[in-house]
Amino acid sequence: MDSASLLHHLHDELDAFRACLDGDLSLPIEHCGGWTLHDLAEHLGSSNLWAAAAVTEQHGDHPATSAPRDPAELRQWFEGTSQTLLKALGRDPASRAWTFHPPHTVGFWQRRRALEALVHRWDAEHAQGGARPLDPVLAGEGVAEVFDTMAPRQIARGRARPPLSALRLEATDLGASWTYGPGSPVATLAGPAEQLLLLLWGRMPVTHETYTWRGDQQAGLNILAGTLTP
Repeated sequence: MDSASLLHHLHDELDAFRACLDGDLSLPIEHCGGWTLHDLAEHLGSSNLWAAAAVTEQHGDHPATSAPRDPAELRQWFEGTSQTLLKALGRDPASRAWTFHPPHTVGFWQRRRALEALVHRWDAEHAQGGARPLDPVLAGEGVAEVFDTMAPRQIARGRARPPLSALRLEATDLGASWTYGPGSPVATLAGPAEQLLLLLWGRMPVTHETYTWRGDQQAGLNILAGTLTP
């Protein structure tokens, strides 16, 4: 996905998340370890500023920022963090930036932040009773990111084990596929890109009826059993 498309999605997903902040900020967020919507807004807004600093200041040491408790002030604060991020990322994607994984470019953050906003917008809307569909092309980009960035980082940090065999994921709505692990795939898991991404980020159970398996399903389940995402 090109830089312009990622920035367009980032803008739209941040706006959609901001709209959720007009609701009850005490709502629990199901898949975020006991967070409320306020907590999620603080996380997303603070990490907006962290990523912007990674570009403009070339380091990853930007301190976490506390969000205001007042709802009106929170909304204004979140909008400010979004504007700061979009301004920082509105440059040549090949420009150098500090990142926690290669490539060390602005393009890394354009992709990462669009996907971060996408998943957390889904979290917020899901908490409010009905999440809108994810863009399938962006969701497919998210599946690729899990395998080329998130899972290797989890392994490097000792949070996951390297896969001993390979699993193939197929996005039935994109005609795209990804292979994770060494050798020829022992199993294939197929489903729409949205559901594959939500599965990899722990938002959907692998037993959901939307998925279909071919090959050694148990071996495939074993590959997915690790914590591939933070």
